[in-house]
Amino acid sequence: MEEQKRSCELEKMGCGGCSMLSLSYEKQLKKKQKRLEKLLGKFGKVQPVIGMENPWHYRNKVISTFTRGEGKRLQSGIYAQGTHRVIPVERCFLHQPALDKAVEAVRKAAADCKYQPYDEDRRTGLIRHVLVRHSLTTDEVMAVLVTASPILPGSKAFVKKIREFCPNITTIVQNINPRSTSAVLGDKEKILYGKGYITDSLCGVKFRIAPSSFYQVNPKQTEILYQKAIEAAGLNGKQTVLDAYCGVGTIGLTAAKHAKSVLGVELNQSAVRCAVENAKENHLGNARFLCGDATRFIQKLATRGEHMDVVFMDPPRAGSTPEFLQAVSRMRPKKLVYISCNPETLQRDLEILVKQRWKVEWIQGVDLFPMTEHCECIAKLTYCDDKRK
Repeated sequence: MEEQKRSCELEKMGCGGCSMLSLSYEKQLKKKQKRLEKLLGKFGKVQPVIGMENPWHYRNKVISTFTRGEGKRLQSGIYAQGTHRVIPVERCFLHQPALDKAVEAVRKAAADCKYQPYDEDRRTGLIRHVLVRHSLTTDEVMAVLVTASPILPGSKAFVKKIREFCPNITTIVQNINPRSTSAVLGDKEKILYGKGYITDSLCGVKFRIAPSSFYQVNPKQTEILYQKAIEAAGLNGKQTVLDAYCGVGTIGLTAAKHAKSVLGVELNQSAVRCAVENAKENHLGNARFLCGDATRFIQKLATRGEHMDVVFMDPPRAGSTPEFLQAVSRMRPKKLVYISCNPETLQRDLEILVKQRWKVEWIQGVDLFPMTEHCECIAKLTYCDDKRK
């Protein structure tokens, strides 16, 4: 009954972001299982999707876009599906409650400071978005105001008002994005208050999270996801591990406690800095992280004849590249653990890997995105080398 009430309230918002609201959670999981089996079943056994005990209030990150509402009142929300029309959102049952409070505080402070929302067509106005993150373990909240200009008039008063409206906000950052782009964040940042990052913990490892860092939005299910990934790797303290597309080092540092050594590679410089600090903070001297393109990096390793026992890969939704997959095959690690947020690109990449003599042992779905069509999954692969038989 409570689930139906929440679903009805979300449907009234009309944002279109939750395409499975009309289904019970049990039916959602069955539908996701059926989709994974259809896309990936030919490669190996697809284990039952692991769902959440309570599939609400799971998101630890929200992006809210500024606009003008009735009476020219400052509002913020999300784009209607397939458009650039902003639908005002004041609360959502998928967000951790602290996030909605933080967005409201930033919106109120911005209105009090007379900040104008950015108009994409006219290229006028100042404030574009607010990005907020929450740590489930420390209860810290980060607020990132994205502006079209580096100049933020009355920034001290703005910060003071935010802190008055929402004391839980422990750091405030201004991100400057002057470009005409669909990307939310720009390349330059100013710390207006606090440390410029928050910390969270997964699988007993502390992580420093900056505004642009990739970090899974559902921490409870992410722990299950990473535990399954470590299980797939079969780590016993003797293996050398490569963590490709490593972000802030979440998978690599979780694996470091069970491996001989971990090497992570990531293109985002801010994320790599966080990964390095995370390794120091957790006293994991057997993990190091480098900034670079994952495909070019692994090609160099393969050309030099370097070997890794296990490769973890967690690429973006677009999946990996044929060049990366070919280089992995040249290195011939004993195990490849592919973590995917897009089963369709995973299907494409598994087709390539199977042709390169990889065997898919099993595939495990983990539901990190209840009420939506998305589902995270892990594929465990071993290399079929006649010489090892």
